[in-house]
Amino acid sequence: MKNLIEVVKEPIFFEDNRVYRVYLGGKGISLLQGREEEEDGFFPEEWIASKVKAINPKYFGERDGVAVVKGTNAFFDDVIKEYPQEVLGGRKYDCLVKYLDSAIRLPMQVHPTKEFAKKHFNSEYGKTEAWLVLATRPNAKIYFGFNRPTTKDELSELEDRSEKERNVMESILAGVDAKTGDVYIINAGLIHAIGAGCTILEVQEPTDFTIQPERWCGDYHISENEEYIGLDKSTALDCFDYSLVGKKALDGAAVKPKTVFDNGKIKKEILIDYSITPCFSENRITLRNGGKYTPDFAPSVWICTDGQGKISGDNYEKTIKKGDYFFLPYAAEGRFSLTADEKAEFIECLPSKQSN
Repeated sequence: MKNLIEVVKEPIFFEDNRVYRVYLGGKGISLLQGREEEEDGFFPEEWIASKVKAINPKYFGERDGVAVVKGTNAFFDDVIKEYPQEVLGGRKYDCLVKYLDSAIRLPMQVHPTKEFAKKHFNSEYGKTEAWLVLATRPNAKIYFGFNRPTTKDELSELEDRSEKERNVMESILAGVDAKTGDVYIINAGLIHAIGAGCTILEVQEPTDFTIQPERWCGDYHISENEEYIGLDKSTALDCFDYSLVGKKALDGAAVKPKTVFDNGKIKKEILIDYSITPCFSENRITLRNGGKYTPDFAPSVWICTDGQGKISGDNYEKTIKKGDYFFLPYAAEGRFSLTADEKAEFIECLPSKQSN
């Protein structure tokens, strides 16, 4: 086994990092990773190269949600602290990447802006996020925006009613059919929910702040503390942007990928760029017939979403197949290349727009 000082100079791989949630799902992640025998359960998220602790109603350890470097007992946040120059090179790594797979509709929810998070959670980060739909089950939907003008008082009343009327929140949610390849930006303040049957790659600000004023998630009863994460109800409901209704919400969320170049062997597309949000960026690299691409920025997270390829450098080569992922540390920037004999698709996730 290599020493950590060697590991942090190469692409960093991780142990499986499934995270408990109160909603049922996960089979889509298992299928993505080639484990067809696994069924839905209550670990429906894989937190990728995570340094973020999960907020959970059950205790799974002090580092629940934090990734462990493959073949070691080293938590990734500790590795970053011990080898900051090799891993970050003075840059920020301030995004969180996840696989999510839902077998039921998730609770209606909202995430705080940076300003709201600073005031109420003493955090410099809110939770703007982006979704890339990787796969769907029949009749999959996603929801964002109000389907009609809704007030804070009405939302509060609906939350009360949801105790006995479990799906009453759907009466105010705008929904669209989920399709593989769809890209959405979910800005802080936007009411939203992932519907049943969606496998999604999510990139977000590095927090787990979720306000979900709905009493049930499937058969799980959501406590008041879980709904409002320690806030009083009135303050929590101020987190919603009540102006995001109908077409305005859809137009603000839907993103069309932009092709940067395509020479037949290498295709690069921008999915989320810094003009959409300064919080993170996301690109798609498709390699065909021997195409070769050298990542030119680190720290970054790389996920193989289709096919099979290789990551290679000096005295280093590793096969990467659909569902695999790795973190590229600063010390590896420009030193390793991705190739594919036939076809492979990779998603590159970058942290916030850097000042240097």
